[in-house]
Amino acid sequence: MIPEFLKDYEEELEKYKREVVKIAAKSLEVPALKDSLNIKTSKFLGIPFYPKSKDYPKDKNGKPMLLAAQLNFEEIPKLSGFPADGILQLFLSGTDWYDEESKIVYHSKSETEEEFMDDFSFISQEDYEEMPIQTIHKLKFKKSIENGGLDDCQFDFQFGDLDWLDFIEKLSEEEESEFDDYFDAGGHKLGGYAEFTQSDPRGYGHRNINDVQLLQIDSEDDIIFGDVGVGHVFIDEKSLRNKEFSKAYFTWDCC
Repeated sequence: MIPEFLKDYEEELEKYKREVVKIAAKSLEVPALKDSLNIKTSKFLGIPFYPKSKDYPKDKNGKPMLLAAQLNFEEIPKLSGFPADGILQLFLSGTDWYDEESKIVYHSKSETEEEFMDDFSFISQEDYEEMPIQTIHKLKFKKSIENGGLDDCQFDFQFGDLDWLDFIEKLSEEEESEFDDYFDAGGHKLGGYAEFTQSDPRGYGHRNINDVQLLQIDSEDDIIFGDVGVGHVFIDEKSLRNKEFSKAYFTWDCC
């Protein structure tokens, strides 16, 4: 329900609402190579599904990259523009992920039916020591609606002649808390608005301000990006529709 002090803007704010798939991530409290989940299921960390017909991703030093997130779209509520099937994966360099060294890989539905790798002896548990995700997480998905995102450069709503920073100056402490809750964009999710601890890199000009958020991974108990930061995967809308996930990119920030 919209707070009373926002009622005058309710009709205009309706245009800013977005569908989002929220992710509940439950830590199984086991390390990556002790993965007991189905190899094709959605997860953070763990053993990836990977067809033998493809070259396994390596970082700039030639070291095998590590699965950070795997999303099986057949397990996920449908979002407009997103695939309905296939598996999307985020791989990070075990040593240079903080430099945003990553690879985003998509396996089509037909590829998910191919013979897949079952020997990952080329990776050791020590390779995961610096990873931002420390334990395997089982994922559950729920479709929802977001009202906006205060850090997201695509949320450009004006409260009369005020931006949101100036608008909250006029609110009481209780109203400011309600305001933050109403426009909360935190947590793990697909789509929706992005949350940052610093600022939105899409607004700097070197990346498209209209890029879509594919995935957001937030810091929590066994997940920490630097100093309680947030990780993101973005892609331009056309590439998303065409499933050209080689155009997607990973970025993160922290306090």
